[in-house]
Amino acid sequence: MKRLLFTIAGPLCGAVLYFALRHLGHAQAAMAGTVLWMAIWWISEAVPIPVTSLLPVVLFPLLGITDLSKAAGFYGKDVIFLFIGGFLLALGIERSGLHKRIALHIVHRIGASPSRLVLGTLLATGLLSMWINSTAAVLVMLPIGLSLLSAAPGHARLGAALALAVGYGAAIGGMATPVGTPPNLVFIEQWKQFFPDRAAIGFGQWMLFGVPYAGIFLLLTWLLMTRVLFRMPGAASVDKGALRTQIKALGPASRDEVLSAIVFGLTAVLWITGDKIEFTENMVFKGWRNTDWTLFGWHMNGLVDLNALGDPAVAMIGGIALFLIPAKREARALLDWDFAQARIPWGVVLLIGSGFAIAGGIDASGLSATIGQALATWKTGSDAMQVGVIAMGVTLLSELGSNTAVASLVLPILARTAEVWGMLPQAVMIPATLAASCGFMLPIASPMQAIVFSSGHLSVKQMVKAGVWMDLIGVLLLMGLWTLLGSAVFG
Repeated sequence: MKRLLFTIAGPLCGAVLYFALRHLGHAQAAMAGTVLWMAIWWISEAVPIPVTSLLPVVLFPLLGITDLSKAAGFYGKDVIFLFIGGFLLALGIERSGLHKRIALHIVHRIGASPSRLVLGTLLATGLLSMWINSTAAVLVMLPIGLSLLSAAPGHARLGAALALAVGYGAAIGGMATPVGTPPNLVFIEQWKQFFPDRAAIGFGQWMLFGVPYAGIFLLLTWLLMTRVLFRMPGAASVDKGALRTQIKALGPASRDEVLSAIVFGLTAVLWITGDKIEFTENMVFKGWRNTDWTLFGWHMNGLVDLNALGDPAVAMIGGIALFLIPAKREARALLDWDFAQARIPWGVVLLIGSGFAIAGGIDASGLSATIGQALATWKTGSDAMQVGVIAMGVTLLSELGSNTAVASLVLPILARTAEVWGMLPQAVMIPATLAASCGFMLPIASPMQAIVFSSGHLSVKQMVKAGVWMDLIGVLLLMGLWTLLGSAVFG
């Protein structure tokens, strides 16, 4: 019954908003009604999120917001292929079993006291989530993390701490790279869409801010969990036998693991080093796209256009390579299509595409300019405080709905409003993007939170108590670190 009510409420509330805003003109009112309709369905999940994501293909041409070809074109943006390519690389690592080896070795080397087990779980999950889908990182790490309970018997709070460490590590690690979580990809594409005359945000440039932010956030999370929320001894010795047993069971690294690691590593290097990175005024890395390469006297830039080979194309090169390199023991490649197509989250691909559609529709209808004018007077005393208010608002929204959907809804508005406030667009859009991944309080905040809650080691009360602190730390850290590094990294 509740699902039916929300299903009806979506289009009904959208229609009410349309007639309430009809004085703005048909296109703007129709776009506002469409966004409200989709927001209600997304937040309530009365209709599957991927199905809701398809509404622009129908409503945009039907309501005259954009034509069908433009509406459909949003679902084929190049950044979507960056997501697919990144996921293929992650599946190559998963198929070879390398992900388990990496995670177990990190946890083993960090230490075996209860507090260090939590730290190892945080770091291992965060590292995986930097490069593979955050939900996949949770699915990989949760059984590994909970298996560590046998290494520290008698610590009643360790189960809850390890479960939360997996969820938090995945969410935070995903913020460090553009491919770690979908909201980051939404921002990168919307930045190009709204500001085509400005320099694109490169992979390495994002990491110059994302990695310090994620690293500090992980450290603060560990201190919060082991010193405040769960208070476990940091020096108590526990048996490492369980870890050694799991590592020994893996045996030596297989040929497939090594080859998957090489493909993944080379792709990551190409991502990071492709664009110009200005460390200081006198220390500038040109990037391989901007370098004049020669081979036997031939200028390669005259034969191929390396500058046109963007991060999505690099991702696809790595992904395609996995389908070409044969595996050792089976009559297949390192990755086969049956395995890949069953695991690629096609629903997330549609969700990302709908975010681009909303951004394009808001801009094309003129609604972004209207919202910008309405918010022009809503400005706090300082830029740092404005960043904090925006980040907190987005964080609270992400507690109730998909982080990708939240980013898709708020970034187009902020893109047009920032300049009215006298701020650089990236100064509000990037913190909002990161804040979209900071919903830590409720099991419904993200798939990662739902999965760790299903482990049975957590209560809703524990999640809310820890999540309030995590949300607050995430926002305060964004304010502080953006003040220190934001303008230096992103101009």
